[in-house]
Amino acid sequence: MTKEEARQRIAALSDELEQHNYNYYILAKPTISDYEFDMKLEELARLEKEFPEFLSPTSPTQRVGGGITKEFQSVKHRYPMLSLANSYSREEIADFISRIKKTIEEDVEFCCELKFDGLSISLQYENGTLVRAVTRGDGTQGDDVTTNVKTIHSVPLKLHGDYPEFFEMRGEIVMPFESFNRLNEARAEAGDDLFANPRNAAAGTLKLQDSKEVARRRLDNYCYYMMMDGLEDRYQTHYQSLQAARKWGFNISNFMALCKTIDEIFEFIDYWDEARHQLPFAIDGIVLKVNSYAQQQALGFTAKSPKWAIAYKFKAEEVETELQSVDFQVGRHGTITPVANLAPVQLAGTTVKRATLNNEDFIRQFDLHYGDTVTVVKGGEIIPKIIGVNFDKRQAGAQPVTFTKVCPVCGTELVKNKDEAAWYCPNAQSCPPQVKGRIEHFISRKAMNIESLGEGKVEFLYDAGLIKDVADLYSLTFSKLYGLSNDKVSFKEKTAKNIIDALEKSKSVPFERVLFALGIRNVGEVVAKTIVAEYHDIDSIIRASVEELSAINTVGEVIALSVKAFFENPVNLDIVQRLRAAGLQFAKAETPKSDKEQVLAGKSFVVSGVFAHYSRDGIKETIKAYGGKNVGSISGKTDYVLAGDKMGPEKRKKAESLGIPIITEEEFDAMIGMKREKEETGLLF
Repeated sequence: MTKEEARQRIAALSDELEQHNYNYYILAKPTISDYEFDMKLEELARLEKEFPEFLSPTSPTQRVGGGITKEFQSVKHRYPMLSLANSYSREEIADFISRIKKTIEEDVEFCCELKFDGLSISLQYENGTLVRAVTRGDGTQGDDVTTNVKTIHSVPLKLHGDYPEFFEMRGEIVMPFESFNRLNEARAEAGDDLFANPRNAAAGTLKLQDSKEVARRRLDNYCYYMMMDGLEDRYQTHYQSLQAARKWGFNISNFMALCKTIDEIFEFIDYWDEARHQLPFAIDGIVLKVNSYAQQQALGFTAKSPKWAIAYKFKAEEVETELQSVDFQVGRHGTITPVANLAPVQLAGTTVKRATLNNEDFIRQFDLHYGDTVTVVKGGEIIPKIIGVNFDKRQAGAQPVTFTKVCPVCGTELVKNKDEAAWYCPNAQSCPPQVKGRIEHFISRKAMNIESLGEGKVEFLYDAGLIKDVADLYSLTFSKLYGLSNDKVSFKEKTAKNIIDALEKSKSVPFERVLFALGIRNVGEVVAKTIVAEYHDIDSIIRASVEELSAINTVGEVIALSVKAFFENPVNLDIVQRLRAAGLQFAKAETPKSDKEQVLAGKSFVVSGVFAHYSRDGIKETIKAYGGKNVGSISGKTDYVLAGDKMGPEKRKKAESLGIPIITEEEFDAMIGMKREKEETGLLF
C-alpha cells in the first residue's frame, strides 16, 4: 500500500468509525455489529502504526486510551463555571419565578432538564475539534483531563455541520449503573474498597493517570449548555443552541421540556421524581433555566450562580435499619465525631453500613439506643444520616448511646468550647489521628500536592518515627525511604524517588496554598486566598491583630480568632520557621504591573460584536490593561457598551433604554489614546 492509499484509507475508516460511534452512543441506532466495528478499528490501528504520520489526535483509536498522565495541569476557565442555587420545595420554585417576573415584564419560558448526578466538565472546541477538557475545579480554574475524556465515546472528537469557530460545551460526566456495578464487583474480588456511589466512582475515574483504565470503566457524558462570545447573536434561546449542538454530534438528553407555567414545571418534576428509578444513570433533581438568552442577560448573575437558573433537588430516599454500635472518630482538628454502624441496607443504589451522628446533641435529640430501628437517608444523595427512630420497635432493656468522655485513641479527657456543640481532644501535638490528619491535609492535591504519598504511607512513616509533623517531611531523604516496607506499603526505588522529587517540587507551590496547607481551623482555600490578597507574607499575617484580620472581607471574627490562635502557638511557629528554612513560599509573588496609564479606572464595559483591530478577548484585555472592568451583562451600573459590527439587537435596545453610552471601536481608541492611520489594517491583539 502506498502512502497516499494509506492516507485515504485511514481517513475513510476514521470517518466511518466516527459515524458508527455516533449512531451507537448518541442515536442508540447501531448499523453494524460490534464485531464488524472492532475489525474496522483494528485495521485502522494497524495502518496508523504502519504510517504514524497519518495518526490524528481525533482518530477513533485514541478512545481506547493508553496515555499516562503524571500530573493534571491546572487551567483557568475562559468562562467561570458557576454553581446552581438549590431548592427543595414548590414554595422555593414559586419564589424563584416571582423574582424573575419582577425583572422580566414579558412572558418567560423555562427549559426543564434532568440534573445529572456526576461531575461537571468544560469541553473546548476549535474548528470542530476537541482541544481541551477541563474539570470544574473551584469554578475559576480546573484540571486538564483531555486525555481521559477522549476515551468517553459520547464526547465527539470531531464535529460535523455548521458549528462556530470556537466555543465550549458544558456537560456532566456520569458513570452508568451498569458500569458502576461492574466496577465495584471487580474491586470486591480484588479486596479493594468499594465506591460509595456512581458520582464518586466517576470523579475518581476521571483523575486516573492511566487512560486505558479510564476507557475500561465506560463513563458517559451529557451536554447541557453552550458557551461562546456572541452566543446570543447566533441563537435566541438555550433550547435552540442545544438542538444545534445535537446535530453537530453532542450527546444532548432527550428528556427536557419547555414550560411556561408552574403547573407545567411541576408536572415535569413529579414525573421524573418517579421515573428516575428507570434511568440507566443517576439524577438527583431537575434544573430550570430561563430559555431566552436576552432574558438570561437581563437577569444576570450573583457571585456564585446565575439568577436565571435553579436546581430542584428530589427528596432523599429513606430506609429503616438497625443501629448496631457507635464508633468515635478523631479529626485533624481534634473534633470527635460519632459514627453509627448499621445493619447493611440498600439505599439509593448502594449498600449503606455507616451513618454520621454529628455530635452529642444529635444523639440526645433522637434519644438513640443500641438496637434501635432508625430511618436513614442520604444527605445530598451522598452521606448517609439518621433522621428518625421507630420507638415502637425499641426492645425492652435497650441501652442508651452515651458520648465518650475521653479521646478514643490517646485517652486524653475531652474539652468543649463555649457555644459549640462539638467535643475536642486537646492533645493536638501528640494524638496520632490529629497529627496524621494534618500531614494528610498538607500533602493533599489542593494543598501542597505531594504525589506518591498517601494515607497508608503517611501512617507508616509516622508509626516508624520518621515524621511527627509536616515540617519533618522535608527532612526525608531517598536513603531514609528506600527499602522500607510492611504488609501494606513498600518504598521501592521509584516510589522513594518520586516522593523526594514531589517534595522538592512543592517548594514552588504559591503562598496561598501553603497557608491553606497549614491546616488552620476555619481557613479553607478561598479564605486563604483572601487573606494572602490582603497580607502578602507570613510575617504580616502573624503580626496582624484579630481586629485587622476581622476587617478583611468574608473573614470575620471567628476565622480571625482561629488564625491568631494558630500563630500564637509556639509549636506552630516553629513548624512555620522550619518550613521556611526548607524553602517553601511564605510570600506572595509580585504581580507585574501594567505599563498602561489607568485611564479607564473605575469604568465598566460590556463588549458586543466584531471589531476591526481587536479580537473579542483582545479588546477585553486592553480594557483591563487600562484599568477598566469587563462585565457580562448590561445594567444601570454599566458605564459603556463597546459596540462592534453585528452587535446583538437586544443589547443595543437595553443600553438605549437605560441611557448607557454606546461607543464605537474608534471612540474606544480615542479614550485610551490609541492613534491609527486610516489605511492601517492592524493585527488582532
